[in-house]
Amino acid sequence: MPSMSEPKLIAGNSNRTLANAIARRMSMHRGMSVNLVDARVERFNDQEVFVEVFENVRGEDMYIIQSTSNPANDNLMELLIMTDALRRSSAARITAVIPYFGYARQDRRAKARTPISAKLVANLITEAGVDRVLTMDLHATQIQGFFDIPVDNLYAAPVFALDVEHHFRNRLDKVTVVSPDVGGVARARELAQRIGASLAIVDKRRVKAGEVAEMTVIGDVSDQICIIVDDICDTAGTLCKAAEVLMEAGAAEVHSYITHGVLSGPAVERISNSVMKSLVITDSIEPNDKVKAAPNIRIVPTAPMFAQAIMNIWSGTSVSSLFEADTLAPIYEGMYARC
Repeated sequence: MPSMSEPKLIAGNSNRTLANAIARRMSMHRGMSVNLVDARVERFNDQEVFVEVFENVRGEDMYIIQSTSNPANDNLMELLIMTDALRRSSAARITAVIPYFGYARQDRRAKARTPISAKLVANLITEAGVDRVLTMDLHATQIQGFFDIPVDNLYAAPVFALDVEHHFRNRLDKVTVVSPDVGGVARARELAQRIGASLAIVDKRRVKAGEVAEMTVIGDVSDQICIIVDDICDTAGTLCKAAEVLMEAGAAEVHSYITHGVLSGPAVERISNSVMKSLVITDSIEPNDKVKAAPNIRIVPTAPMFAQAIMNIWSGTSVSSLFEADTLAPIYEGMYARC
């Protein structure tokens, strides 16, 4: 076990609700009060980020909780400057807890003369002084290799499996997991294997970025409860169209399980008016009031998983144990009763 007495949490402004929830969960597990380190993360009048830490962090094991979601650049700068403040205050180890890793979709050069921004962001985080990264459902697994420091990538699939087993417990034989594109088949297959469901694919063809010209269902979805699985939902145009195509192919119901609910622009309105019966997202990105008020959007908490992962990293025990639903079920305290 590390020599540091207790893990210490500090949070930026991207998702204070999740940071507070993680602190509460750790308090329950530790049997003692775990609070966020007292600090201010503010803007000067010209919008420069300023950070001041009001507590002694010398020799401490620090965990910065900060998603790099919208506004991505502001939240990224907060993370970098908080890291610099802790490093200059002699923190022993700094772990960046990034529930949603922004810029992850720019993980390769799809065209000439374009950047690999995910690699650049990884370099910035490493050079700022972060010793370790804890994140969830990276858009592409190779992004872990962009870092020259350890990266723990948690998965929403085990929690989604628990949720599906709970909400469809009497109809699991009618469930088909659907990948919204060929590139997401591995993610969909993993959930399908966890719940013992069949697999289908929606093959989409784009004319240009943001516009889908044609969609075709690969697999039999007749009279099936279709569950679309993906890591990111941004404007929800493709997701809602995929749901329509599945219904036209004979599906009985369509539900979606998406890890990161970016939900920008008209997304919430599209989802509310779509044929989808429900969209389940995690709280890796703090939901706004429109998302919370949407009748067919449900939010699954990630604080239990992140709190346990932080404690495992601090104590030097396995993080990969959290990849299994059987391990997560007790952590979620009976929220999902195993069938």
